[in-house]
Amino acid sequence: MSKLGDKVVKAIKDKGEQLDGEMSFFGHLNALRGHLIRAALAIILFAILAFSFYDRIFNGVIMAPAKVDFVTYRWMCSFGDFMHSISSYFVAKDFCVEKINVSLINTELAGQFTLQLDSSLMIGLVLGIPYLLYELWKFIKPALHEKERKAASGFVFYASFLFLAGVAFGYFIVTPLSVKFLSAYVVSDSIQNLFSIDSYISSVSTLTMASGLVFELPILVYILANLGILTPKFMRKHRRYAIIIILIIAAIVTPTPDALTMSVVALPLLLLYELSISVAGVVEKRKRKKEALEA
Repeated sequence: MSKLGDKVVKAIKDKGEQLDGEMSFFGHLNALRGHLIRAALAIILFAILAFSFYDRIFNGVIMAPAKVDFVTYRWMCSFGDFMHSISSYFVAKDFCVEKINVSLINTELAGQFTLQLDSSLMIGLVLGIPYLLYELWKFIKPALHEKERKAASGFVFYASFLFLAGVAFGYFIVTPLSVKFLSAYVVSDSIQNLFSIDSYISSVSTLTMASGLVFELPILVYILANLGILTPKFMRKHRRYAIIIILIIAAIVTPTPDALTMSVVALPLLLLYELSISVAGVVEKRKRKKEALEA
């Protein structure tokens, strides 16, 4: 009977520990849900603001890369003048954009309403990403040790800065270059380019968001280096493969035939890769120092 009683007591204790673990898990899950709800509300708030001022946003931001007076095209023209002043080999007019062949159509009854709704949500998401990162940091922070908190104290700032820098790069560089080339590309003169508004919005948002996510590479490398998955030695060893991948990405993102345009996109990505190597190196040095102190 005593043995049976001990088994019952042990089973009750084990079940209690299991329930405590489950409660702890669901408690964390509930806390995460609270952070995600607050982030979602911030994104919705930004989306409502974008929806309210949509006329200005549509004409001044979304459609801007399809206009010849867009700031990037003016920079290109000024750059052409500068290059021509250095060498007559460069023709200044070749860098200037005189016409953008973008004719947009809507083919659905509710197309323009859903366009305004979807693009407002996309703008809200872009503007709300920094706050989303802040809420995720608040969720992760209590589980970190004091030294880990200090080491990652700038996570929200750096991740937000890199994302917004990537969004700006995608909007001011990748998007206008792609719009300029694709809008003028024709297989035959008998085919007229008429783009649906959905196609245009999708292209602009995809190129912009993709650039923002690509610019998060140093943050991703920092996390992987802390987990011991990536090392600076590995990244230096495979640098040639990374360069090839970056050039392929640049060729896909900017389907233009000239090497200059491709280089404009590839160069920042190469700099990001080199920055990521430095980040991995800092993490490795910190690990070695910690191991030396513990030894």
